[in-house]
Amino acid sequence: MLAEETVITQRRAISRSYAKINLTLDVLNRRQDGYHDIKMIMQTVSLFDLILVDRTSDSGISVATNLRYLPNNDKNIAYKAAEAFLQKTGADGGAKIMIHKNIPVAAGLAGGSGNCAAVLTSMNMLHGNILTDAELYAIGASLGADVPYCFNGGTQIAEGIGEILTPLDAMPDAYILLVKPQINVATAAIYEQIDSAPISMRPDTEAMQRALSEHDINGISQNLCNVMEAVTEKMYPIVGGIKQKMMMNGALGAVMSGSGPTVFGIFDDFRTAKTSADSFSMQFKDVFLTRTKN
Repeated sequence: MLAEETVITQRRAISRSYAKINLTLDVLNRRQDGYHDIKMIMQTVSLFDLILVDRTSDSGISVATNLRYLPNNDKNIAYKAAEAFLQKTGADGGAKIMIHKNIPVAAGLAGGSGNCAAVLTSMNMLHGNILTDAELYAIGASLGADVPYCFNGGTQIAEGIGEILTPLDAMPDAYILLVKPQINVATAAIYEQIDSAPISMRPDTEAMQRALSEHDINGISQNLCNVMEAVTEKMYPIVGGIKQKMMMNGALGAVMSGSGPTVFGIFDDFRTAKTSADSFSMQFKDVFLTRTKN
């Protein structure tokens, strides 16, 4: 999807990196390498960051964003993506990267992972597609667990540490309301607690897959489940409060995305979704009424 939507001029690539939500998220076990095996179903939504990548004749890499607090050096995953591409290929020159962020940072929406995938795709296209898709995905996986998913997006099930991907039947068109409270959640901190956390409910992944195959928006909404939600909500009770209010506002279903703290709700009616969004906007800065994207 990224490659198909990327616009190329002579030395510039222009692309959109889209946010994702987790319809399900299950953490299975801790591996010997310290990572966790997961099983989750992800879905792209139409909220996006705009990424411009210029191929430069000098060998440097520069990153600029519209958010002053974001790093513009090798601590930025977009910088790491360009650096990894150049190291892998030995390509001449460098890259100038400009990112207009719309997706909230540290929100459980794969904003950084999407930026990474967009930069890798753009760099490859600017250099004549010198890497195969498999090679690009391998670089992406080394930089972040959600990056491989972000190359194609849509409705996919991810397993392993996120690198084993299987496309699923597309989620039906629906309105997705995203609400992020003014807190940032470190994914690593949630994983540290997940092994000892009392988890009372796990996703029924098969039921979710059936609902998707039947294009059953109510079945999808009823099977939303994220095992990380209990851990994050214990640290930040506001997550549960947002979820409860969203259901009271008419959402068919609501759940936290990723490690949080963003909560999303599924709506099948625009007016209901817009009324809910307006209500949340009086309390929270990061409120987005978006749609599913396949």
